[in-house]
Amino acid sequence: MPTTPDPAAGDDPAAGDAAPATPAPVNWRLIGRLAALTVVVTAVDQLTKWWAENELAGREPIEIVGDLLQLRLLYNSGAAFSIATGMTWLLTLIVVAVIAAVIRASAKLGSTAWAIALGLLLGGAFGNLIDRLFRDPGFPEGHVVDFIDYGGLFVGNIADIAITAAAILIAVLTWRGVSIDGIRRGTAR
Repeated sequence: MPTTPDPAAGDDPAAGDAAPATPAPVNWRLIGRLAALTVVVTAVDQLTKWWAENELAGREPIEIVGDLLQLRLLYNSGAAFSIATGMTWLLTLIVVAVIAAVIRASAKLGSTAWAIALGLLLGGAFGNLIDRLFRDPGFPEGHVVDFIDYGGLFVGNIADIAITAAAILIAVLTWRGVSIDGIRRGTAR
């Protein structure tokens, strides 16, 4: 398969078309961006959850856009859409495995877009993992604080938004053929 650098994905156009024979050195600049975004997303998630617990507890939902978007405090023992309720310990293990896989994969980073995607994913994963580890009913089965109600379909938080944005960005990068190392892989012609 031919490979071509993708400048829009943060690649080095001078790298040429051939894949390197030896692994590329770790791109600390991209890892720094990934880490910074991870910290920001995690902090914003935890601060907004703290706010929600202090301002929304015991209150009627606050309408932002009528019934389409409201602020409502809930505690979720499951995953998105309350899937796997009652299996919080398993969700905790899965999140830890995802975090470990993303951290391991980050050594191959060669694309700014992938650094952003993985930073969003890690920030969201850490945000919800903190809840599972330190909130009631206790380690490792804590319930996640959710407070953004999307028209009664589901209630989420900032971590969920970051994870969803990461999934969309990863899907687009994959569809465009941009791998984590930043090389665009085309189809054989």
